[in-house]
Amino acid sequence: MFESTIEYWPHPACLADEALLAQCDLTPGRTGGPGGQHRNKVSSAVFLTHEPSGLKAHADERRSAIDNKRVALRRMRLLLAIHVRVAVPAGPVGSALWRSRCPPSGGGRIAVNPDHHDYPALLAEALDVLAAAGWDPAKAAVRLGSTSSQLVKLISHHRPAFEAVNVHRVELGIRKLIAR
Repeated sequence: MFESTIEYWPHPACLADEALLAQCDLTPGRTGGPGGQHRNKVSSAVFLTHEPSGLKAHADERRSAIDNKRVALRRMRLLLAIHVRVAVPAGPVGSALWRSRCPPSGGGRIAVNPDHHDYPALLAEALDVLAAAGWDPAKAAVRLGSTSSQLVKLISHHRPAFEAVNVHRVELGIRKLIAR
């Protein structure tokens, strides 16, 4: 399983679209398959390569290059969240985005729909803290001001992320997490 560490904040999955695109090689293209004549005449597919990590994402299912770019960017954010770790500073953690989605008065609940634009950034932050906590959700949850069950639920919404966490846990001799 590919994984790299970047020593700077913020995590690339948390960057604004323009800033993330500045780190990517964007290539328009065509692909085969269904879609009618439009698909064969217009280069609406979008291929992204994140230069610092080498991760690649693409989208070609939409008729518009703009829509495919948006989809490819989301896929890139999810890949970055899973495969790139950012060192977590000592002391309190939790970005402004994290605190807005998991307020102290919320009882540890993380309020985000997995389809929401913020999900990849929150997933990246959760995985960074989880990695720093030795892949122990209880320790990570304390640092993030959440509950371990909410943290596991957040991660389990994206199956590749959940599987990646379990790969790390097995490598350390820790039992796998169970999705709820």
